[in-house]
Amino acid sequence: MKRTPASTFIIYGLLCSLSVIFMAPLAWMVSTSLKPTQETTSLPMVWIPRAYYATVNGQRMEVTRDNEVSPGMWHVTEFSPTTWYTHTPATAVVPGSQIETKIRPRWSNYPAALSIMGGETIDVDPKYLPNHPFGAGEDSNVSFWTFLGNTLTVCLLSVVGAVFSNAMVAYGFARLKWPGRDWLFAATLATMMIPGPVLMVPLYTEFRAFGWVGTLLPLWVPAFFGGAFNIFLMRQFFLTIPEELTEAARIDGCSEWAIFWRIVLPLSKPVLAVVALFTFLGGWNDFMGPLIYLTRKHTFTLALALQSYQSRHNGVEWNYLMAASVVVILPIVVLFFLTQKTFIRGIATTGLKG
Repeated sequence: MKRTPASTFIIYGLLCSLSVIFMAPLAWMVSTSLKPTQETTSLPMVWIPRAYYATVNGQRMEVTRDNEVSPGMWHVTEFSPTTWYTHTPATAVVPGSQIETKIRPRWSNYPAALSIMGGETIDVDPKYLPNHPFGAGEDSNVSFWTFLGNTLTVCLLSVVGAVFSNAMVAYGFARLKWPGRDWLFAATLATMMIPGPVLMVPLYTEFRAFGWVGTLLPLWVPAFFGGAFNIFLMRQFFLTIPEELTEAARIDGCSEWAIFWRIVLPLSKPVLAVVALFTFLGGWNDFMGPLIYLTRKHTFTLALALQSYQSRHNGVEWNYLMAASVVVILPIVVLFFLTQKTFIRGIATTGLKG
């Protein structure tokens, strides 16, 4: 049925409205990451980061607007985030007309947030370190790059294990004929109905017996043993590859491994990319696994380090937390846009046969 201009306008208007609703939290996160601390909880909400300047004690300086003491008169306080703990900030009451407002994103929040996430200090004179709000801490030598390295290690090893283990199992279900194949495939799919929390205690007990608790091994080794969803996805794709190709290869004397490695895998790049992307996203965003198995800070992944920073202080510096969150999710957003065409192709061409 042909769409009318009115229906097309309504559909696109609805889609745009829903997109704005879903993008609002992301926009707030990015906006908050560029604000000074006092603007993160201000009401009404401030979307565009601003800076205020006034003359206090004869000096022009950046200030914070505390409250309006009388009509047109504001109480202001010196704003200096890197030195306020070294001296008492200057205060004054000035007319609102003398307060200059400028748009000023705080890009310095990003390097500061990455330093604070690992317990490091930011631009602090050593003699003032004991009074610094973030403190030195026993784990102050752990940096953001350590967390990033741990996360990439888990993600990349999980991708390697998931792609090859699931591909081999899926090939066995799709191309090899052996007794009980369909029953075992059904049993494999049935494992997806087992709730994850049911397996937590047995898996933890097993990994503790291996001596793996406190290391990254429990986070990526299971990827080398396949997963029901990925096996199903690959099997359905393998069924779309013409059997004449594999039969011709067998006639030419190719072994099953050669057929799998030289014919099936090169033709299955879209579904391999989909499984790799799903596995990478799962490893990058995984919080429960690191929370259960990792006990030392220098082994933390980004997701666990972000939560650890949030719970380390009674009062959360939301601008730093949001800046760190933006940095954590940015690689995933970039990765998805770079692999979007391959991802859609892999999903669209899966399950057309069988």
